[in-house]
Amino acid sequence: MKTKTKALIAGGVWMAIIILLLLIFGNEGKNEEFKPQNEFKLHPWISIHIGPIDLSINRAVFYLALTAGLTIATMVWISKKMQQRPNKTQTAMEIAYDLAKNNIARGNMSDPAVAARWFPFIAALFFFILFANLIGYLPLPTNTGEHFNVFGLEIPTFAIYAATANISIPIVLTLVVWVSYHVEGIRAKGFLPYMKSWLPPGLENMSPIGRGAIFLIEVVSHLVRLVSLSVRLFANILAGHLLLLFMGGGLAVLLGIAALGALTFPLAFAFFIFEVGLVATLQAFIFSTLSAIYIGGATSAEH
Repeated sequence: MKTKTKALIAGGVWMAIIILLLLIFGNEGKNEEFKPQNEFKLHPWISIHIGPIDLSINRAVFYLALTAGLTIATMVWISKKMQQRPNKTQTAMEIAYDLAKNNIARGNMSDPAVAARWFPFIAALFFFILFANLIGYLPLPTNTGEHFNVFGLEIPTFAIYAATANISIPIVLTLVVWVSYHVEGIRAKGFLPYMKSWLPPGLENMSPIGRGAIFLIEVVSHLVRLVSLSVRLFANILAGHLLLLFMGGGLAVLLGIAALGALTFPLAFAFFIFEVGLVATLQAFIFSTLSAIYIGGATSAEH
């Protein structure tokens, strides 16, 4: 039997199952009780308030601690497993190390000394975001809004959640990068020369008003980086989790059409592979690469 014929038969069986489920369960109407946004609410696990500051432990804090611990443990474990003849794990980590060192850090910083100094920061940023994104696709019992009973114990239901799907986390990482590259630029050139480097060369004959306008545009572009760098990471991870939520059954529950779950679940599986295999790594690569570009631009002879 040809592959095309097998695919047509499988598709026909799949559609028959969907139609059968639709005839059996029908359409119960829109579910007003199901609120998809509740999946991303952060209920405090341990309330900690110091004056107006809320330092409560919640799901986002747990995932941050899990990411930091896993990043440190993985790096320490790999460093102790280094061999002259590398195994598969060491080979994979060496590829990731080379990517962070040569492609991300050295490839975007013209000064080798600056690249060597900032490589640990760029590499830590890359691996931290990578682990944060990947952990976000592991089902863990962290949904405190819903529980299931096991021998009398109320256990939180399994859910997927990523710390980077909370806008506050990417913003903090972006602020660290933003302040760091400005500080490095001032340290490398001095305050006034660094400010002057924001103007492109060839403006000597331009009027002060024109140069002031271009300088203002450059100031706005630096401020926009706070938004673009943080929102890019946040929006991609949040969108991926929303797609998985709706395709994995959320849309069927929301609309009250049980048969729709059979239609969307294969799509959820495809989205899951796509998110884990590409988006999680790509977003970590983009964030760390742009960080390296900003640091390299701030310290280069010509901005």
